[in-house]
Amino acid sequence: MLKVVQEESESNAHAPAAVGGSLLDELVRDGARAMLAAALQAEVAAYVDAFAGEVDEAGHRLVVRNGHHGEREVTTAAGAVTVRAPRVNDKRTDEATGERRRFASAILPAWARKSPQVAEVLPLLYLHGLSSGDFMPVLEQFLGSAAGLSASTVTRLTTQWQDDAKAFNKRSLRDTDYVYCWVDGIHLKVRLEQDKVCLLVILGVRADGTKELVALADGFRESSESWADLLRSCKRRGMRAPVLAIGDGALGFWKAIREVFPDTKEQRCWFHVGGNVLSALPKSAHPGAKAALAEIYNAQEKDHALTAAKAFEDLYGAKWPKATAKITDHLEGLLHDQVTGWVTRPEWPVRS
Repeated sequence: MLKVVQEESESNAHAPAAVGGSLLDELVRDGARAMLAAALQAEVAAYVDAFAGEVDEAGHRLVVRNGHHGEREVTTAAGAVTVRAPRVNDKRTDEATGERRRFASAILPAWARKSPQVAEVLPLLYLHGLSSGDFMPVLEQFLGSAAGLSASTVTRLTTQWQDDAKAFNKRSLRDTDYVYCWVDGIHLKVRLEQDKVCLLVILGVRADGTKELVALADGFRESSESWADLLRSCKRRGMRAPVLAIGDGALGFWKAIREVFPDTKEQRCWFHVGGNVLSALPKSAHPGAKAALAEIYNAQEKDHALTAAKAFEDLYGAKWPKATAKITDHLEGLLHDQVTGWVTRPEWPVRS
């Protein structure tokens, strides 16, 4: 089951900007740990299957699985990843030396404690689309050759991940209420012949502040129909309308949410808007502009936010009208009063 739930902690309750990085790091570590474990299991399964026909006088297999090694940490670019590699009991002997044959993992050698290649292969597996034809160039960068994962092993891995993805996209959402939902479209460079495909992502925050990956799916750019299909899937599986949805200015999602969850209130994402404002300003103006923007989205009352927005316009409007228009033209969508209280920047819970 592909599910990401970040437990609330004292640190991410008090340090939103810093903890945004810790949440991302934890997601990377969890993904690296799961994919590495799956790759090691598949490698051992392929090795055992390859010698399934070799048996002793009693008809017992000479090569069988034999539990797992003890846990160890492998230091990667994603941080310390805990690994518990599967073991193989190989009773065959080498005719030339008379010594027992031993299984040696080409993915994670027994002596490996620190390997940047382990970290590098994981994002490459994603970027290459997890297809058997694409694994060979990835493995050459990882291992120096294609040894360790045969085509059948790759097929086994991709089948497992596809099953995980299907189970994730079919799971029930009936027992979970999401107060806030953040949406975005991530444009990837995999499967270059489908250059208009992007990954549609929905993140949710429960009433207790728990962050969770709600749904993800391929979409045609960020079209309203692609978003509507994903939202309808969530609704069929029992998802109730979130109180508030936050996203960028892509019109496709807003049309879809109004159709599928008409009671959900809408708010533009300050992270995207802030980036758009800064891109229209010279770098010399960025420090002051960031402080002025923070005065708006950190306001405790709507009147304070409106006053700060007017101050931003007075300060930058004469020289950079395009930058200020990105705030003033969308002010109602950026500032939102809801029944649970004043909210200007509710994305802090998920960014933390």
